[in-house]
Amino acid sequence: EGKLVESGGGLVQPGGSLRLSCSASGFTFNIYDMAWFRQAPGKEREGIASVSPSSDSALYADSVKGRFTISRDNTNNTVSLQMNLLKPEDTAMYTCAAAFGPTVPLSANSYHYWGQGAQVTVAS
Repeated sequence: EGKLVESGGGLVQPGGSLRLSCSASGFTFNIYDMAWFRQAPGKEREGIASVSPSSDSALYADSVKGRFTISRDNTNNTVSLQMNLLKPEDTAMYTCAAAFGPTVPLSANSYHYWGQGAQVTVAS
């Protein structure tokens, strides 16, 4: 059974940076699309970044485009999210997810494995 474990969340000031990591196990990581989702209190879950198995394509939500970068390391079975120029509205629980086969990128229904999440709080 696939397992995903996030790390790197925390409290950061507006304008600051934070890097999230997600460690994968229990499945063939290098053939899965990987993505990051987030959910703020009272709001729907939002897919914000995805990367293809070979890293040849990445997709970003408009809300994070130009500020966040997704990357993966197929040797170490990890996917990361570098978050720069953070805003208070980026405060949310961030979760990584894995999808195999035909997917609709950043659509939650496409993803098979989910992590427990890491809290990111942007406040002064």
